Amino acid sequence: MKPEIVSAFHKASYSGQEGDCVEVAHTADGGRVVRDSKDPAGPYIVLGVGAWAWSIETLKTDDSAAL
Repeated sequence: MKPEIVSAFHKASYSGQEGDCVEVAHTADGGRVVRDSKDPAGPYIVLGVGAWAWSIETLKTDDSAAL
C-alpha cells in the first residue's frame, strides 16, 4: 500500500553537498518517506512514526551499537 504523502520532499540537512542527498516527505499518519534525490521516481523507504523517531534519535546520538 502506498503511503499518503502530505508534504513536498525536502533535502535532509545532513545530506552531502556533492549531490549525495536524501530527501524526506511527511505522511498523513505522521511518518516519513525517504528517497534518493538522484532517483526521485525510484524506490523509497516508508517509516512509521516510531521507526522515524528511533532513526532520528539514533543518528543524533551516533549510537551505532543500537543498530
